[in-house]
Amino acid sequence: MVLIKDEEEILTKDEQNPPSSSSSPSPQMAATETKQVDGDDDSDGFETASEREVSDEEDDSLNDAVKNQEEPHQSDEPEKKEAQTELVREGEAITNDDGSNQEKAMAEANEAKVEGNSLFVNGLYEEALSKYLLALELVQEFPESIELRSICHLNRGVCLLKLSKYEETIKECTKALELNPTYSKALVRRAEAHEKLEHFEEAVTDLKKILELDPSNDQARKGIRRLEPLAAEKREKMKEEAITKLKEMGNSILGRFGMSVDNFKAVKDPNTGSYSLSFQN
Repeated sequence: MVLIKDEEEILTKDEQNPPSSSSSPSPQMAATETKQVDGDDDSDGFETASEREVSDEEDDSLNDAVKNQEEPHQSDEPEKKEAQTELVREGEAITNDDGSNQEKAMAEANEAKVEGNSLFVNGLYEEALSKYLLALELVQEFPESIELRSICHLNRGVCLLKLSKYEETIKECTKALELNPTYSKALVRRAEAHEKLEHFEEAVTDLKKILELDPSNDQARKGIRRLEPLAAEKREKMKEEAITKLKEMGNSILGRFGMSVDNFKAVKDPNTGSYSLSFQN
């Protein structure tokens, strides 16, 4: 603040240093502008130019604040859109990463399958089994890998068939058919394994399914003609074994009463195929 001295002092100084008519006011005097106000203020009723500039800046800042409050969307929306764009880009990046990882896994699985095929051709069945298993582990979580997995399960079944592990062959072929119910090659290999285990009924069932899928398959038709008599023979044999066991059990019980199953005669009804028992001494 500029302190004002007595008027007399100012007049004296003005007389001693009269202003030049030819010279214009100095920049300092023009910058320091005073005005008379009524009353006795703490600031002596004067305001410097620097104070007025601060006041003007405060007014400008207040005006800016009011504008920001009235129009908040104009400044915030670009930032929000930019943030949303970044999120979308990050989501796309994640999706792309997942896609690239899946493609890489599928490529590695196919490579492992090809290596397994080469090992199989060279008679290295155990090593081929490991390669097919690796391929399955790489893509087991991908829905797009159904075809590849069914092939690998079948190939494992063929390896196990070569190793005379027929029960395991049936399991692998069944897994392949769960993924692809119309996989006729898996049905053929499973029928072979069933035949090796003398599961003639099951083998005939698989061969009939092959004929349903491909009525022109002569090998399946020949297999059915060959295996059906064996299946019927096995059924009769199993029936006789069951009757023998029942007789032994019956004799162990009836013997306590002085009787045996020979006291009972079974008569077959030709119309229904059922049996009736009659007691005889």
